[in-house]
Amino acid sequence: MIAFPLPISAVFLTAVTLGVSGLDTYIAAVYEHAVILPGATPELVPPEDALKLMNQNLDVLEGAIKAASEQGAHIIVTPEDAIYGWVFTRETIYPYLEDIPDPQVNWVPCNDPERFGFNPVQKRLSCMARNYSIYVVANMGDKKPCNSSDPKCPSDGRYHYNTDVVYDSDGKFVARYHKYNLFASETYFNYAKDPQFIHFNTPFGKLGVFTCADMLNFGEPAVSLVEKFRVDTVLFPTAWMNTLPLLSAVQYYSAWAMGMRVNLLAANIHKPRWDITGSGIFAPDGPRAYHFDMKTQNGKLLVAELDAYPRLSPTFPPAVNWHLYASSVKHLSPESPVFIGTIYFDNFTFTELSQEAGNYTVCQNGLCCHLNYRMVEKRDDEVYALGAFDGLHVIEGEYYLQICTLLKCNNTDVKSCGQKVDTARTRFDSFSLSGTFNTTYVFPEVLLTETQLAPGEFQVLTDGRLVSKHRISKPVLTVALFGRWYEKDSPHPLHASP
Repeated sequence: MIAFPLPISAVFLTAVTLGVSGLDTYIAAVYEHAVILPGATPELVPPEDALKLMNQNLDVLEGAIKAASEQGAHIIVTPEDAIYGWVFTRETIYPYLEDIPDPQVNWVPCNDPERFGFNPVQKRLSCMARNYSIYVVANMGDKKPCNSSDPKCPSDGRYHYNTDVVYDSDGKFVARYHKYNLFASETYFNYAKDPQFIHFNTPFGKLGVFTCADMLNFGEPAVSLVEKFRVDTVLFPTAWMNTLPLLSAVQYYSAWAMGMRVNLLAANIHKPRWDITGSGIFAPDGPRAYHFDMKTQNGKLLVAELDAYPRLSPTFPPAVNWHLYASSVKHLSPESPVFIGTIYFDNFTFTELSQEAGNYTVCQNGLCCHLNYRMVEKRDDEVYALGAFDGLHVIEGEYYLQICTLLKCNNTDVKSCGQKVDTARTRFDSFSLSGTFNTTYVFPEVLLTETQLAPGEFQVLTDGRLVSKHRISKPVLTVALFGRWYEKDSPHPLHASP
């Protein structure tokens, strides 16, 4: 963890005195919270019982916020569902919701908590931000009444929104985001009516916010926040279940930050028995700090320094032409038999890496994936394969993927290729992976044994190759180029035909 050399107030005063727009670097924090849950089955409880549970979680979050502030953090992100958990129906979640106003109301809930009704959670969050002089990002539930004049009004007469809220270091309410891409199980929430592009300026850059499935499903609001509104840092409360081999939390967060070339502050829930863990602070050139823990039941605070304006940093990665190299590749050999394996319900075309080193190609539909590699030693008890997928994913969301991946199979039977595996013993001297992608949105992943990242051990070349810099320090689980072809996604559920 990095201690900030000056008090926050002194830094801000210096910035004002010098007449500059803000800080060149800042200290960011995320907290992975072992949320206290309401129970295994949905039960309707009185408002006072709901508030008691939420205050238990807020007590823990306040401890993390205080600790982050003491380490000089300017901002802290806490997870999705961190205040009340999950396992609800529309009826049973209602006591946990508050009416969250539009931030344009110019409100400090800590000073005037009942201006918009009874809002104890908003008051506590605002007071935490003010008392510890830190921006606080949290996730909670918003309720909005509606009536028959609105043809989309739910039968119970209200909208429920999965909502991110942001308070500045004075406790002022500065941002509210309604989640646009709900996960399949979030039936107790309503989709935001349109994607919301929530961003705001701070002394440490322009910040944007969205939640969990917004990163994977469809392109909005995530892509526009980065490309159109030019945010420097994305704030990302999430409750992300790890899905190996391609969608482990820290694996995908890091890849997304690198592919989109933006800072990312990702705070996840900590529930290992449900495969939910993985948080971090990520820069365009790799992770600054990350946490993945399947062994303990404890929360974790991460603190690290980031460039406030990464596009101005000398380490900012150049733009990549993701199909340039692969499209120039002609005849690769040896040709190996292909077979079908399944990753997260998608049928990949695979070919086994039968040699210690070589050049391999595998294609599916319009995507061809090329791999050049050398293992330190080919083991008889481990099988690796090169896979390609070019198609529409249709389970727990519908979105179009183009993926090239080198991965370890679950066992020596090639039918196990694509199944979950989290340990390996095979080391690679080198690898170079590329593909004939039709999309510019490609996210580079390298995952090592025991679900560890490989910062500084690989790079993406401007011609679209993901290459190792040297012998990889640990055995390899997955190397992947994870492409999202947003233009070919199915319509968002709000706009789909019945």
